[in-house]
Amino acid sequence: MSDNALVIAGKPYASRLIIGTGKYKTYAENAAALEASGAEIVTVAVRRVNLSDPTKERLTDHIDPKKTTFLPNTAGCFTGEDAVRTLRLAREAGGWDLVKLEVLSDTAHLYPDMIETLRALELLIKDGFQVMVYCTDDVVMCRRLEEAGAAAIMPAAAPIGSGLGIQNRVNIRLIIEQAKVPVLVDAGVGTPSDATLAMELGCDAVLMNTAIAGATNPILMASAMKHAVIAGRQGYLAGRMPRRMYASASSPLSGLI
Repeated sequence: MSDNALVIAGKPYASRLIIGTGKYKTYAENAAALEASGAEIVTVAVRRVNLSDPTKERLTDHIDPKKTTFLPNTAGCFTGEDAVRTLRLAREAGGWDLVKLEVLSDTAHLYPDMIETLRALELLIKDGFQVMVYCTDDVVMCRRLEEAGAAAIMPAAAPIGSGLGIQNRVNIRLIIEQAKVPVLVDAGVGTPSDATLAMELGCDAVLMNTAIAGATNPILMASAMKHAVIAGRQGYLAGRMPRRMYASASSPLSGLI
């Protein structure tokens, strides 16, 4: 299998790791983690991150939107109308058309409300946005999101910020097999091995925030995640050995002395 660049909404990216801009101690730490990760896309919670007020420290003072793709997201939105309004503000602030949609349900688990998410997606598509969609690992709903025009499908590995890793490998694999747009695991990654597993399953990329920002050493963890994603992608392309029920000798048994 040959490796092609990750392409989202017609733009190629060399890195298959996307990181967030929340929970870091400072914007400077966030920028250092970005550099260590090698990521080319950062998610930005429009409702929580200062993008436009010049009287206060801004994310754009530390991460250049001309060099890094900003992916505005609708974190904290619970209705389609809130999501659309938030992303329209982001477009006015920075001209961003590539966006991340998340419409949340119950705050205890922060899984998305998929009915409301689909409705919001349709509204955003009509408004000219390219939409990457945070969703559950529901195979049927993921197909409907793609049919509605999603630029990428992003099923949760586990609840946001939980660090539990991929809880349903079967569904993630089925979503990948049916999709004609990029599939990214989003939310729930906690360790480099979680990221590697996502890539070994065939995901096109991995999106994470707390796994890096919440680490004891975020810069070192960002570097670890960079290499984990690369290793997982290479392992997927190489093709793993067959699973066997019983042992198989590493050396031939015939012709022994």
